Amino acid sequence: MALRGNLRDFTITQLLNLINLASKTGTLILDGPSEQAFVSFREGKLAYAQLGKDDSGLASVLHKANKINVNQYRAIAERAGQMTDKELGLLLINAGYVTQEDILLNLQGYFTEVVRKLFTWVEGIFRFENDMLPPDGRINVKLDLENIIIEGSRQLRELEQLQDEIPSLDMALKFTDRPLTNVNLSVEEWKVVKFVDPKNTMRQIAGTNRLSDFDIRRIVYGLLQAGLVELVRPAGSAPPAIAKQFPVQDKQEQKNLINKLIGRIRAL
Repeated sequence: MALRGNLRDFTITQLLNLINLASKTGTLILDGPSEQAFVSFREGKLAYAQLGKDDSGLASVLHKANKINVNQYRAIAERAGQMTDKELGLLLINAGYVTQEDILLNLQGYFTEVVRKLFTWVEGIFRFENDMLPPDGRINVKLDLENIIIEGSRQLRELEQLQDEIPSLDMALKFTDRPLTNVNLSVEEWKVVKFVDPKNTMRQIAGTNRLSDFDIRRIVYGLLQAGLVELVRPAGSAPPAIAKQFPVQDKQEQKNLINKLIGRIRAL
């Protein structure tokens, strides 16, 4: 029977557990709200992963990992032509740019990071194509899923906690009175901080920086805890409707009304 369904019914953790326990070979295809992901397996082990239009080629992965510099990356891109990743890997090893271990470790890290991002997907559809393998010429790895699943489960619990702290991404941010001098922020935090403005919602900031719901909540929560920002209603948005008060004149009238309601319920 084909494995397909909705992420509202099956989490990524459950899907990976099933693939792991059944030692499946094939590719899990996920269609999210804005991106498509491909995750390939061989006998229940992670072999390859690609998210959206991200360049998952070997040269790009090594460049992002700082194993080759920008000039080397450009030279490879110009000269490699239609060379496969397997051919390129052999060329880079023979030229002394990287070792075989460098290639495998960085591909493992990249593929694991792709799967890590998928744990935050709660909307979308999926299907598993049996015996569908990664694109020809791509280098495959062989990673056990147990540790990835454990990490994903932990991440889901963290996401639930962050959702409790920051229920809506349609709120905006503004700086507190605390100055930003001598504050050590990560690169991701700076990407968010530079867009802090009551006009910008957290959802808009996340979209601009291509951050997942999990990542924007995690970063904002850290900024909130540091006392650097606070949540505010977006500039120009309508104020919340004021709830109508209980239509009674005094406590005695309220008590009489409640007693009447209790009497009606008992009579049912």
